[in-house]
Amino acid sequence: MATDPRTALVLFSGGQDSTVCLAWALERFARVETLGFDYGQRHRIELDCRLTVRAELARQFPHWGARLGEDHLLDLSLLGQISDTALTADRAIELQANGLPNTFVPGRNLLFLGFAATLAYRRSASVLVGGMCETDYSGYPDCRDNTLKALQVALSLGLDTPMTLETPLMFLTKADTWALSQQLGGDALNALIAEHTHTCYLGERGQRHPWGHGCGHCPACALRARGHAEWLARGTA
Repeated sequence: MATDPRTALVLFSGGQDSTVCLAWALERFARVETLGFDYGQRHRIELDCRLTVRAELARQFPHWGARLGEDHLLDLSLLGQISDTALTADRAIELQANGLPNTFVPGRNLLFLGFAATLAYRRSASVLVGGMCETDYSGYPDCRDNTLKALQVALSLGLDTPMTLETPLMFLTKADTWALSQQLGGDALNALIAEHTHTCYLGERGQRHPWGHGCGHCPACALRARGHAEWLARGTA
């Protein structure tokens, strides 16, 4: 695959999806930088995991490490202050009257991508990469393809420069995501994802499951575990 000469900025939380997106971008673009957000998330431990994941990617995949540029972390604690969700407060995870789970943080991806585009503009990056997905997800409206296509247009117009928004996981199931990381980096990348990334909404990293660390019962853990089992089943079918 020919290397795209552009610089990409990956929205990188330290979770499985954003790690696969980071590997996907490193395989394609000449330079890749990462961006994380501290928004008062309940599972703030992901911010520690993201640095370990970056370091392990660079160590285990030197050809990617040569393309991996700076990391950025933005303080968006105001988002946590105005949100009343199970991701920003110690409360039970449940469905709301509108059919969305209370893990939905209104405006989160809209704000994330707005700030990412601002940073990208200053860093001479023209590609934003995010792990949004509307196949295996919780119905979040800011993860839908139509939302992100509209946002790409708005960001490009507002900055008066082309801004490409790439969402390589948009139409993949979680099993497909495990398959994609296997395709990108083989067993080593999937082992790295299982050991070092963080997905659990409750921020638990004590127990190590075949698919990674986590409580094992929150929606994020359940989705990751089910996808891992389905992916393994493909190989034995």
